Amino acid sequence: MPILLTNSDVRPAGTRKSRCPPLPPARLLQRHLLSRSLAASSMSRIHLNPAVYPSCNPGPSHRTGVKTAVRPAHTRVARCCERSGSRERGRRVFDAQAGMSHVAPVRVALCLLAVFTLLSSASTVAAEEGVRLEGPRVQGGLLRGRVAPGSVVKFGGEPVRVSKKGWFIIGFGRDAPPKAVLSVVFPDGRRQRYGLGVKRRKYRIQRVDGLPPRRVTPGTKDLARIRREVAMVKRARTVDDPRIDFLGGFRWPVKGRISGVYGSQRILNGEPRRPHYGIDIAAPKGTGVVAPAAGVVTLVHPDMFFSGGTMIVDHGHGLSSAFLHLSRILMKKGQRVAQGQPIAEVGSTGRSTGPHLDWRINLFGRRLDPALLVGPMPK
Repeated sequence: MPILLTNSDVRPAGTRKSRCPPLPPARLLQRHLLSRSLAASSMSRIHLNPAVYPSCNPGPSHRTGVKTAVRPAHTRVARCCERSGSRERGRRVFDAQAGMSHVAPVRVALCLLAVFTLLSSASTVAAEEGVRLEGPRVQGGLLRGRVAPGSVVKFGGEPVRVSKKGWFIIGFGRDAPPKAVLSVVFPDGRRQRYGLGVKRRKYRIQRVDGLPPRRVTPGTKDLARIRREVAMVKRARTVDDPRIDFLGGFRWPVKGRISGVYGSQRILNGEPRRPHYGIDIAAPKGTGVVAPAAGVVTLVHPDMFFSGGTMIVDHGHGLSSAFLHLSRILMKKGQRVAQGQPIAEVGSTGRSTGPHLDWRINLFGRRLDPALLVGPMPK
């Protein structure tokens, strides 16, 4: 039978005024049900809110100044009611135990269990669904991400390698559209799609004159050679190694003046040509070139038609560095290099007008901006 509690009891004349304020009916019922459910779970010792029930909580005694033992919640509520002259209210509440003791504790316990389950599951979902991305969301940028181990990641509909610890990388090409989609399937089967905005860049126009006509407009014989060399470079950039050397970061491979930037439209001997996909660093011939990051050498060629002395180092997950126009190469294919290790020397081989290093970054076939991976050029 439902119990209706009212707050209409009036303190009889002449009774002592209690330090404890009258209990609101809703609070009284709430505390009663909670204390019963906690008592059933061997958790009957609770603390009432001192802001609501100032004299019903354990603490310094009003008379002796010493701390009293923690009493069961229902006992403290009953004594509070007695001190406020509301014995009848206390009897009404606790007489209801006979009719509600077999229902209220179960219902409240189930409610508490549901709340704790939701909170714990919510924190688990947040941890698993979170996808952390680091890096510039701009054309030519590289993003390093992390998900729960065992997740399946796709970028632009293409599968992305995920390391055992959840690391992965994605990149935006020179002319990447303003929107990109990253999709993740988590280990428990949940799916999530993330829309990534890509900032558009304005590229320079660079004129290069004084090149040999043959290097600008190759003949039939040269074209056959160029196709063979392009195929070699493409094969080297298809390596999909599980190594995560890229996590160690990048540094400048050589110090010098920046003479060419990523993405610039090239006009060679007055004729428009393909954009420049690397960064040119002018330096004297023979200047040492070091590995910008750890990796494994996947290509060494002494003299390609366009790029001259060429070397490619793979940093894992399809991310690679290419070094062009070298005068000398110190490494062999298959060798592992450490960040900062000398690997080559600056030259002016291939299609070049002066000694410099052309440093390029690729994520498989996608060309990225090396300058976005490093800070300002050191002096």
